[in-house]
Amino acid sequence: MADVQTLTVNLYDDPVGTLTLLPGDRSIFAFSDGYLEDSTRPTLSLSFKDEFGEILSETRPTQTRLTPFFSNLLPEGHMRDYLASRAGVKSVREFHLLWALGSDLPGAMTVTSADGSAWPMEEEDLGNPRENDVKRESAMRFSLAGVQMKFSAIDEAKGGLTIPVDGAGGAWIIKLPSSRFNRVPENELSMMTLADQVGMDIPPHRLVDAADISGLPDGVEFLDEPSFAVERFDRTTEGEALQIEDFAQVFGVYPADKYKKATYRSIANVLWIETGSAGIEEFIRRLVFNTLIGNADMHLKNWSLIYRDRRTATLAPGYDFVSTITYLDDEYAALKFVKTKKMIDLSSDELSRLAAKASVPETLVLDTAQTTVERFIDVWNEQKSHLLLTKDATETIDKHYQRIALTREVIGKR
Repeated sequence: MADVQTLTVNLYDDPVGTLTLLPGDRSIFAFSDGYLEDSTRPTLSLSFKDEFGEILSETRPTQTRLTPFFSNLLPEGHMRDYLASRAGVKSVREFHLLWALGSDLPGAMTVTSADGSAWPMEEEDLGNPRENDVKRESAMRFSLAGVQMKFSAIDEAKGGLTIPVDGAGGAWIIKLPSSRFNRVPENELSMMTLADQVGMDIPPHRLVDAADISGLPDGVEFLDEPSFAVERFDRTTEGEALQIEDFAQVFGVYPADKYKKATYRSIANVLWIETGSAGIEEFIRRLVFNTLIGNADMHLKNWSLIYRDRRTATLAPGYDFVSTITYLDDEYAALKFVKTKKMIDLSSDELSRLAAKASVPETLVLDTAQTTVERFIDVWNEQKSHLLLTKDATETIDKHYQRIALTREVIGKR
C-alpha cells in the first residue's frame, strides 16, 4: 500500500480540493487553487469561512479520523461497523471509509480516488478479485450518514422503492424499522405529518411495505413491518444534487459531540446571520413543535442548511421528527435552549433569553412560538385519533405537551 494516498473532493462534479493520507495514518484537506481563485465558487461549508465570509484555506492534519466536516458525512455506531465490514475496511479509518462510500454522500459532494483506483481492503478481509468487487459494490449501496439503517432508493412507477445496484442516484431514503423500539416508522410518519399540517417545511414521506422494497441487503429481507420513506431534499426533481450540511459540520463538531458542543441559541444565531427572518421563523416553529411532541433527539445533526443556488444558505426541510418520550422517559432536550434543557421548562422567558443571546428580534421569536403552540393544539386535537400511534403513545404526548410552560401560557391567554 502506498505511503501517501490522495482522494479528489468534488462538488457538483467539479474538483474543489484533495484529501491526502499521510504516513502514520494522518490526513489533511486542501482546497484546489482553482476553487480558491473562483469568485463565484459554490459553498462547500460555512465551517470553511471566517467571520467576514472569506474562505479559510489553511487546514491542519488530523490523526486517524478526518476533520469534522468530512467525518460527519460518514455513518455512526453499528451502522458504521456494518458498512465498514461490508467494504473490507476498519471503521476507525475514516479516510478509507469515506473512499469506500464516496459515490453517494449527502449533498452535492462525491469523493473519488485521484488515480481512479479502488479503495484498499484490510489484509484479513481480502478475498479473490471477484469477491472484492462484490464487497465494493455492496458497500456503496448503503452510504448515507446517520445511525439508523437507511439507504438511498429509487421510486418506481408501481409505487415501490428499489435499491440501486451501486447505491448512487436514489431520490428517496428508506429507514428500516427499529430492532429496539416498536413502530418507529409509524411514529415518524405521524410526527412528520403533524409538522406538515402545523405549517413546517417537510419533504414528501410515506410508509412502504417490505414487499414493495426490492434490492434489500442480505439479512433484512425478513422484515414484516413497514419502513419509513422520505424524499431526499438534496436532490431536485430533475435529479440534480444540492449541497447540504448539518450543524455539526457548521460548528466543526465531531458526531460523538453532537449533544454537547452547541446550543439552540447557537443555531439561531447562525440562522439569523445567514437566512434572516424566514430561517428564524422556521427554526422556532420546529424547536417548539419538537418540544411539544417530546422529541429529545434534535441534536446538531438533525438541523441542516441547504444551498439551493449553490452559494446562499437556507434552512433545509425538517427531518427525523420522532416522539422519543413514547419510548424513553427522558424529559431533557438534546441541546440547551439557553439556561435549561428541560422540555417542560420551555417558556416565553426562556425564548426571550434565546432571542437576546442570539441577537434575534424578540417579537419575531415570541410571536412565532405562540402561533406554533396554538396551531399544534388545534391540529393535534383534530388528528390524534387518526394517526398511526398506539393509545399509550397518544396519551403520553397529550400529557407531555400540556405540562410545558409555554403551552400553559398560551392556553391561559385563550
